[in-house]
Amino acid sequence: MSPMLSRWGARVLLGVLWCLHWLPLPVLAGLGRGLGRLLYQWGGSRRRIARRNLQLCLPQMPPADREALLREHFALLGRSLLERGVLWWASPERLRRLIHVEGEVYFAQEHDGAVMWLLPHFLALDVGGVATQLFQSRRVASIYQRQSNPTLDAAMRQGRLRFGGGDLFSRHGEGALPLVRAIKRGAVFCNLPDMDFGLRDAAFVPFFGVDAATLLAPARMAKSLKMTVQPMVAEFLPGGQGYRVRFLPPWTDYPSGDELEDTRRINAWIEDEVRQMPAQYLWVHRRFKTRPPGEPKLY
Repeated sequence: MSPMLSRWGARVLLGVLWCLHWLPLPVLAGLGRGLGRLLYQWGGSRRRIARRNLQLCLPQMPPADREALLREHFALLGRSLLERGVLWWASPERLRRLIHVEGEVYFAQEHDGAVMWLLPHFLALDVGGVATQLFQSRRVASIYQRQSNPTLDAAMRQGRLRFGGGDLFSRHGEGALPLVRAIKRGAVFCNLPDMDFGLRDAAFVPFFGVDAATLLAPARMAKSLKMTVQPMVAEFLPGGQGYRVRFLPPWTDYPSGDELEDTRRINAWIEDEVRQMPAQYLWVHRRFKTRPPGEPKLY
């Protein structure tokens, strides 16, 4: 595909998402689930990755139940794609009606020191990003994976920053210094701690009993910048009823001084959350791509 055609295709896709975002959410959710069923049929490589992840992480589950879970995961994946338009273009008033926030929502706003939110990769992750800007007034900083298509990348940045209360830094090309500067100026760091980026600044830490290359940055940054860590989770509500974002109690004994143990704690907490809503976790990511020396590939 030529770059020009790629840009044209991205514009068409964005136009479709913009048109669909006007639909009532229950209707859009139904369309998204239909798209997810098609993705399950057509997305062979991603389906195989997700199936393998479920085998590794939930080996005790009967195969038929795992396959049903996989199908539900793809239905929700379809929702996450189509409902991105709602997050990018719906009015703030509509989003406040759709997003139900719970817990210590205003902790970061009322806390004097540096704060890090831990926001793991559930399919409604972008809803959490919107909630951090709509329901509290403190500036937010985060890191994102730059998209290879410049049109989609620009749309993603504009959509995630449209409320004017945040900074978004590319994982590749900008480095950590701009992020650290933003934190020191008072921004809350919205940290996505659960992807495999290789072994640079990472260690092998168990995730559902499988060694996973896990970034040590949360523990290191919390210690060096004296940050209070607050976990948060975003989720889809059934039937297009909206979304829930839970701001959980801040961890009072983190960091502990042992960065490996602190990283284990993050993975263990994510495991607990995954068990509560397993279909909503991002199983299509190759979480175990990097292997310890001598171990065979898992995908």
